Amino acid sequence: MPDSLIPYDDIVQEALRAVVGRVLGGINSNEDLPGGHHFYITFKTSAPGVVIPKQLMQRFPDEMTVVLQNKFWDLTVDEEGFEVGLTFSQVPTKLFVPFAAITAFVDPAVEFALHFQVNIDDVDTPPTAEAGNDTPRPAAIEDGSNVVTVDFGRKK
Repeated sequence: MPDSLIPYDDIVQEALRAVVGRVLGGINSNEDLPGGHHFYITFKTSAPGVVIPKQLMQRFPDEMTVVLQNKFWDLTVDEEGFEVGLTFSQVPTKLFVPFAAITAFVDPAVEFALHFQVNIDDVDTPPTAEAGNDTPRPAAIEDGSNVVTVDFGRKK
């Protein structure tokens, strides 16, 4: 397939992010959510324009998911992103998330999901601590005692 001089992927991503803005635009607080709708919004915390408290940035140096369902307030939306009030560890907090930082938008009430590409080439992601389970394991004994068979294809 030849390379296109038209950035179709970028255009589609931008249009789908507009869907998120339109959905959020009619809502101010959890009292405005119609029916059982609620949203999981995942975003890159180190993306340009993201405004979150320092302690949240330390806990989530790469990506964070917020839930707009029971307790949120002052949701405002503009063409760049959204601002919302949420509670973290019983502390009221305001966040600003640009649409360009969003990696996923999900409404589980109707099984609707959008996933996005986010390029943060010029932003340094803080290093994270090594996971405790990253240490090498001792060699396994090859007697077949560590074999587990799982069959997801058959219904019983």
